[in-house]
Amino acid sequence: MDSHPAPGPAPDDGLSLRERKKRRTRQRISDVATLLFAARGFDKVTVAEVAEAAGVSTMTVFNHFARKEDLYLDRIPEALALFTRAVRERRPGETAAAPVRRLFLELAEAGHPLGGLGDTFPAFWRVILDSPALRARVREAVEELEDALARAVAETTGARPGDPVPRLTAALTVTAYRTVVATTMARLLAGERAADAAPGHRALIGTTFDALEAALRALDGPARGPGTP
Repeated sequence: MDSHPAPGPAPDDGLSLRERKKRRTRQRISDVATLLFAARGFDKVTVAEVAEAAGVSTMTVFNHFARKEDLYLDRIPEALALFTRAVRERRPGETAAAPVRRLFLELAEAGHPLGGLGDTFPAFWRVILDSPALRARVREAVEELEDALARAVAETTGARPGDPVPRLTAALTVTAYRTVVATTMARLLAGERAADAAPGHRALIGTTFDALEAALRALDGPARGPGTP
């Protein structure tokens, strides 16, 4: 769900000078950390070494990142924001899967790390696969995304407390996304080029989300967006 490298930092439009500086400092720290982790392995690099290489204090690093793992998996907040916004702003009558499918395809087309398709991504994922701490953080991030999507579904459909449908909707949607990313990443890790894997990636998004939407429509009610007839 989270990867480097990125097409670049988000635009600074509308941010104050202080906020722009904070964003750029955060990006610099993450970029430096990624290079060190890629070169030496996540578990062999300390936060103090990252701080020194980035020209900041260790306290500054922790002001921007709650834990060491988030230096590498720095797109977790972005993933939460993008996916929950897509679900909250979905069209009347849509399931939660429909806007996630559109977003997924847009990210893949743009070469965005969260789109799961890029020639540089295997190197990033090898660092994760080699680190138990990073693998655990990825699993935790998946739970965070499921929680966030479940809240978004519940809030936009007026689901009653205790209704299991928003949670089930979120879990199925995240599982669909993870399945496509994992399938394509296995091909890339085996040496296939992103351009060659792209048609299959797009097709798998289509077939996976077709099945997901059918399942969610069968649930009806809170599985669907506002305005459902």
